Amino acid sequence: MAGNAAYDWDAFDSEDYLEHNYAELHDEDRHILNVVRDFLCSQSFDPEARGVDVGTGTNLYPALAMLPFCQDISLLEFSGANRDWLFRQINRFSANWDAFWRVLAEQDTYRAIVEPRDRLRRRATVRKWDILESVTEEKWDVGTMFFVAESITTFREEFTTSLGRFCALLKPGAPFAMTFMENSQGYEVGGRAFPALGIDVADVREEMWGLGNGLEFHRVDVGSQPLRDGYSGMILVHGHVK
Repeated sequence: MAGNAAYDWDAFDSEDYLEHNYAELHDEDRHILNVVRDFLCSQSFDPEARGVDVGTGTNLYPALAMLPFCQDISLLEFSGANRDWLFRQINRFSANWDAFWRVLAEQDTYRAIVEPRDRLRRRATVRKWDILESVTEEKWDVGTMFFVAESITTFREEFTTSLGRFCALLKPGAPFAMTFMENSQGYEVGGRAFPALGIDVADVREEMWGLGNGLEFHRVDVGSQPLRDGYSGMILVHGHVK
């Protein structure tokens, strides 16, 4: 077992991770996109709303899901390699993300955005952030954290800390969505091993009951093309911060 600090996150191979996870749209992500899209479309947002995605990595679809509702979106990422990747992608995101956008654009709110690449370029900013250590007085109006808390450590304490720190970034009552790999046994990126904490829906419920209201939990089965060995599904929770 090892904590987050035991791993060289700046050596994370962003392109290898992208190729194995997001080069094409998988069934699990399609399901998550549908649920998160409909949840966000059911909310009321201030015209000046600000969004935050924590631990963005090489996953743009949480930011794309917030795009119609936010004047700016902060992408908070610890890995230097992933930040470099994000700077390039928000300038003009690659064609693989078009399939993700098409799922979102099944709703009129998204379809009204004619040029999502231009809007993301104008509204997204990338910042270095350590979810276990960084603190700020800033508060955002809506937030996402996808496949982060359980995928940066093998320690339950650090998992718990990351969930609390994420919720603390949001204004009381702010809508949020989080996802998790279920029963993950760790993963390899570019020949390097990275950690995971094996958690299930019951673990997420236990951790989140004191942090959110109106919580809904969704378990997503492994699709016809699993991303990798060593996980049993995905978990999505959405609701509002207490």
